[in-house]
Amino acid sequence: MLKQILKKKQAQIIGIDIGSRAVKAVLLQETENGHEVAACACEYLPANVLVDRDVRDAEALSNTLRKVKLALKTKQDDIATAVSGSSVITKVVYMDKGMNDLELETQIELEADSLIPYPLDQVYLDFEELGDSKAAEEKVDVLLTAAHRDLIDTRVTVLQEVQFVPKVIDVETYALANALLHFAPVADTEDDQPQPVVCANIGNNMMTLAAVQGDDVIYCKEHMFGSDVILQDLAIMNSLDKLEAERQLIQNELPATWRQDSLPQFVANLAQQLSRAIQMYASATGKGTPSSIMIAGGVACIEAINEELSREMNIQVEIFNPFAHLTISEQAAKQGAERLAPQMAIAAGLASRGFAPWHI
Repeated sequence: MLKQILKKKQAQIIGIDIGSRAVKAVLLQETENGHEVAACACEYLPANVLVDRDVRDAEALSNTLRKVKLALKTKQDDIATAVSGSSVITKVVYMDKGMNDLELETQIELEADSLIPYPLDQVYLDFEELGDSKAAEEKVDVLLTAAHRDLIDTRVTVLQEVQFVPKVIDVETYALANALLHFAPVADTEDDQPQPVVCANIGNNMMTLAAVQGDDVIYCKEHMFGSDVILQDLAIMNSLDKLEAERQLIQNELPATWRQDSLPQFVANLAQQLSRAIQMYASATGKGTPSSIMIAGGVACIEAINEELSREMNIQVEIFNPFAHLTISEQAAKQGAERLAPQMAIAAGLASRGFAPWHI
C-alpha cells in the first residue's frame, strides 16, 4: 500500500503540528525514487503559549513559527495544520445515498442544530463522505467535523503573519491516523484481512490514540495524559525549568540516575493510561485487545521506553517512525530528521495531505 501511495503525484505542503510545548514541521517532496523528507524542524515554545490547546500568547507563537520557517530553509509556504481539544467535535452521521457535496452540505446545515451542541455562527463545519454505511441500509457514512471559529481563526492569523499560507485545517487525531495509513509498517493479515494498526501519540498533556485497518480509520480518541508529569519531576530533581528538562530528556543528556529515580513511576503511570485507552478502543470497535501497539511523540524519544512499556504491559510496544520507509534528504538529515522522527507523526500526517485532494 505504501508504494502505491508514494507513486501518486504529490503537491508539496508543509505539515505543521502546533503542540503545547513545541512546533514541529515536515516537508515531503517527490523524487525519481518516490518521496523523501525534504526538510523538518522542531522549535520549543515558551511556557503557557498554549493553554488547553487555546493560543494565549500569539506573539510568542508567531516568533516560534518564524524560527520554524527559517529552520526549514524552503520557499514553500502552503501548509496544513491541525486543531484538537474539547472544542473540536467529530462524529459519523448517516445521510442518503447519491447526494453531491452541495446537497450534503445543505442537508447537514439543516440538521446541524441536532448534531452540534454549539450555535452554527460560532463554528466551522466540514464533512467527508466515507462510503456505504454498515449500520444503516441505503445510507452513507459521513464524517462531520465542527470546531470553534476562534480556535481556527487565531492559528490562521498567526500563520499568515509569518507568510505561511494555510491550505488545510485538520484534526490531530485524524492527522495521526493519516500518518498510519501512509507510513506505518504493513499490518499482518488474518483470514485475508489486515490486522488493525494502533498508535498512541503521547504529547505534553494529551495522548491521542488512533487505529487504522487496511485503508480505513476505525478509531480515534484523545486522553488527558502526557509527559508533563515526568517533566515536572525532572525539573524539580535537577533544578531545571521544564523546557530545559524536556530538551535534556529527549537528547539523553540528563544525569544517569534519573532512570532509577523517575522513570519507573512514569512508566507505570503511562502503562496504566495506555491500558485504559486500549480497553476503550477494544470495547468501541469490537476488535479485541491488540497484540502490539506503537507509540509516538516526545515520550517515544526516551531511550528504550518501548521496552520498558512492553515489560509493564505484557504486549509488544514499538516506536512509530513515520520516516522509516522514506529517503531523507541531506538537508533534513542535518536538521535531525532521524532523531526527531518519533515526534513528527502528526506533522507527517499533515504533510501527507498533499497526496490527495481536499475540500476548499
